[in-house]
Amino acid sequence: MDEKSITDYIMNTFAGVETVTNLGYEFFFYGPDRTLAFVTIATTGNEYERVSNLDRPGVFRLNIGVSKQTFQTLFGIGKVDVSAYDFTALDTIMPHPDYAAQSFLCVLNPSDPTFQKLRPLLTEAYELAVRRATRRKTS
Repeated sequence: MDEKSITDYIMNTFAGVETVTNLGYEFFFYGPDRTLAFVTIATTGNEYERVSNLDRPGVFRLNIGVSKQTFQTLFGIGKVDVSAYDFTALDTIMPHPDYAAQSFLCVLNPSDPTFQKLRPLLTEAYELAVRRATRRKTS
């Protein structure tokens, strides 16, 4: 999978998604509030991002915000030791190097089989974003 294929999948699968691009990241939001991205795609390293070595040709990182329960199912209960992960490894589902505490996971250059595993996680992230937006509207 490449960034365009993933972007197309998100935009064609989930209603009401809006995007913003900044500092080599594409942020995916539900609705116009753009309060919290539920997915991001990072395509370049910048002063805030060096750990994944995204300046390698063709390398990008897909970041997905899932529920705490899903995150714990994948990476265990309690604080995740992110130092135990190689954030330059391709096609490996890992906790996000900076936002693991917020239940974000990441994968660099997911293959088609890995992306199939990520599809339900993308759906979950989208549904969480919709619920947050709905709660904000009713508050």
